[in-house]
Amino acid sequence: MTEKQKILVQESFEKVRPIAEIAADLFYKRLFTIDPSLRSLFRGDHKEQGRKLMHMLGLAVKGLDNVNQLIPAVEELGRRHGNYGVRDEHYETVGGALLWTLERGLGEHFTQDVKEAWIAVYEVLALTMQRGARHGAAAQSQPA
Repeated sequence: MTEKQKILVQESFEKVRPIAEIAADLFYKRLFTIDPSLRSLFRGDHKEQGRKLMHMLGLAVKGLDNVNQLIPAVEELGRRHGNYGVRDEHYETVGGALLWTLERGLGEHFTQDVKEAWIAVYEVLALTMQRGARHGAAAQSQPA
């Protein structure tokens, strides 16, 4: 992820904020269309889940300014998601749903550069979450 990509993601996310509820709804509809089995991982209120998603995305996007602080938080998020049953292959599905959502939410502002920036940032976040999930699983399998 380059500095330019970081800025593109941050600027484009600011355009998503005003439509956060709509974007979250689009995201989950797309996610469950791509893989209906993922519905079972989301047990709570879907509106509340959408608010949490947008909040966490906002924190991650802002956190790109200080990656050293962001990484441990994202690893912890990955550990928790691993405990919920999220598997490595789910990250690709989520990434696809996120890009699809951003394309619809940003319209003409979803340029090729913006798309590539989101791909780069999402890859870093997803790999970090996956690492956190693996560390959490390894810690749980250690004898007490």
